[in-house]
Amino acid sequence: MFAAYFDCPGGPENLYMKEVMKPDPGEGEILVKVSASALNRADLLQRRGKYPPPKGASDILGLEAAGSVAGLGPGCSGQWKMGDAVMALLSGGGQAQYVTVPEGLLMPIPKDMTFTQAAAIPEAWLTAFQLLHFVGKVQEGERVLIHAGASGVGMAAIQLVRLAKAIPIVTAGTQEKLEATANAGAAAGFNYKIEDFSEKVLEFTQGSGVDIILDCVGASYWEKNLNCLNTDGRWIIYGLLSGGEVHGDLLARLLSKRASIHTSLLRSRDKEASSGYRQLVRAFTEQVLPHFSGGTSPRLQPLVDSVYPLHAIAEAHRAMEENKNIGKIVIEIPV
Repeated sequence: MFAAYFDCPGGPENLYMKEVMKPDPGEGEILVKVSASALNRADLLQRRGKYPPPKGASDILGLEAAGSVAGLGPGCSGQWKMGDAVMALLSGGGQAQYVTVPEGLLMPIPKDMTFTQAAAIPEAWLTAFQLLHFVGKVQEGERVLIHAGASGVGMAAIQLVRLAKAIPIVTAGTQEKLEATANAGAAAGFNYKIEDFSEKVLEFTQGSGVDIILDCVGASYWEKNLNCLNTDGRWIIYGLLSGGEVHGDLLARLLSKRASIHTSLLRSRDKEASSGYRQLVRAFTEQVLPHFSGGTSPRLQPLVDSVYPLHAIAEAHRAMEENKNIGKIVIEIPV
């Protein structure tokens, strides 16, 4: 089969399509014929040699995939049959013609949805759902500040905050991105490049601040985050785009607000052994997936920014590095 590959860490120019061995499904695993995958910042980091896959995971790029069941490993329970349209969040291996997935980690693709749309769901939506419900315990009426609001996780989080009857507030770096977040349901949005988002958030919330912050930025935002975090607020860090080294009296500021810091990384979990991860997939399948189908209110919508064929994987990486995408960059896998 063909897969996205690089021989040594470096720039996008190191990427190419390589012919590799097609995987065989093991005990309790499903072989999925991949039609579409999607690009994530973890793929860029892995390509640079800064984010190795977990022990035992595929070294092929790709943390999510949408396609159809093409084989059943021994000991499968009968939950899936040949040809079923499925999608999954992976530890790696998604940007290839085939990938194996433990049967309990697959999700059905909502009807009337294309493989391209479905590929935009697993990583962004499971991450946002986990951060909001499993980590942040979001409650009705709470205010949630979402950094990188126009990213895949950001656009998913806006819609999931609305689904939870809470209030999404975002930051983004361009007017175009702020407009996209407003269309997705953001109650307010602030351009972090030209305004102090903490002051604007306090103004919008009439001085009370936000109850939850979803933060993929890290160090450079710590003071502004604490400025606009409510008493007993939850600051959830799931990425460190600006690094992790903090200079200043973080703990005293945190203590004065009785606030808590939570951290989360989906990829570092042992998905096969983690009952918590299976529980997350099951809860998402039951509580969220039905809202992607017609006739539901509110109806959820994955956002695809652009689509690249697998042989243009280097171009897709360059596009993400330019940070202009609104929503997900999807990779189409050749038949």
